[in-house]
Amino acid sequence: MRHAPIDSQLFVSNRKRLRALLPPGSVAIVNANDVLPSNADGTLAPIPNSDLFYLSGIEQEQSILVLAPDAFDPNQREILFLREPNELLETWEGRKLKKDAAIKMSGVTQVKWLGEFETILRGLLCDAEFVYLNSNEHKRAEVVVETRDARFVRELQQRYPLHSYRRLAPLLHRTRVVKSKLELELMQRAADITNDGLRRVLNFLQPGVMEYEIEAELIHEFTRQRARWAYNPIVASGANACILHYNENDQPCKKGDLVLLDVGACYANYNADLTRTFPVSGKFSKRQREIYQAVLRVMRASIAGATVGKLHRDWTRESKLMMNEELLSLGLLKKSDIKKQSAETPASQKYFNHGLGHALGLDVHDVWQQAEHFTEGWVLTVEPGIYVPKEGIGVRLENNVVVTANGPVDLTAKIPVEADEIEELMQRAARGRR
Repeated sequence: MRHAPIDSQLFVSNRKRLRALLPPGSVAIVNANDVLPSNADGTLAPIPNSDLFYLSGIEQEQSILVLAPDAFDPNQREILFLREPNELLETWEGRKLKKDAAIKMSGVTQVKWLGEFETILRGLLCDAEFVYLNSNEHKRAEVVVETRDARFVRELQQRYPLHSYRRLAPLLHRTRVVKSKLELELMQRAADITNDGLRRVLNFLQPGVMEYEIEAELIHEFTRQRARWAYNPIVASGANACILHYNENDQPCKKGDLVLLDVGACYANYNADLTRTFPVSGKFSKRQREIYQAVLRVMRASIAGATVGKLHRDWTRESKLMMNEELLSLGLLKKSDIKKQSAETPASQKYFNHGLGHALGLDVHDVWQQAEHFTEGWVLTVEPGIYVPKEGIGVRLENNVVVTANGPVDLTAKIPVEADEIEELMQRAARGRR
């Protein structure tokens, strides 16, 4: 566990919220993710299962959480199953959780070894009517590899074919989208670490620097503060910034160009997702500043528009219509282009060709329901952009905000975004290098 310990009350509260949605006679089961193979005998770095972590704080492979709120034996209403530590495991893989540590971490008072799982589960299922099982139901997911969850579903249905099986994911989506105070504190920490990384880049950036050197500055700061990448970083200079998911990060940052950084720290499995666009030479050209200010105005207005009761599609459409006016002023659109637009494809789509934002949390594209209205506790990214390949200019700005009853709260307000402030910080750094 790289991050600092987390108050187990977070996970106790999360389980309570889920239990309130389970009907009588239910058993819910959540598995850890597989450790995925790479090449030869290698494996990829383990990625904790977001739902298991949300409910227990456990990040260890092969772990299983079972919730049976109506179990006759009160000691079986919450059980965490773990790999049993032994000398061989510790020699080859390192320390594994012991029962007392897992209890302290999760707040689950009953911790068993995996060898007991089948017997205990059978006893619970014989008394249960509904079995809630998990799967990845994110609308944008491409599930092409069989998961541990998928195998578990198939095996359980073969052994217990007469039970009523139900989907756990919709219930977890409802609870996870609303962030608690403790979750927001962890997300603020991720945002603050990202702020430190981006300020480090402002001190470092100058013509001739390579995109991968900027990446190195960021990961140095993230690692130093017990964080990791939230996602593959985008460090895109010049025309590369017009490639939305540019990942090569291998080109020089040239004098007079902009560099777009779409980066975020992940702290305690909670993510930040930020984008800033900086002038490589320390000063925006007139045209760069015009485009930059247009994007900034749309971002500011869209942040203000992230209010309780709004639908995501309406929020996005408002931003696209605002961008129409900005693109008119920039000479990139004509009034005739706007007259020809449709409700599905606004004219601004030509230069602002992605969504306005998404839910953020334990996953960068966090789980949520598009048909639901924004409610207090949602965390959203706000990321308008303008991309003009013919001019070699791409500008995107992105902040992370919490929807509250009193208006949006910006978790990323400390991160420099005003053009004048960015220029001042970069010029001060340049003077220090002389």
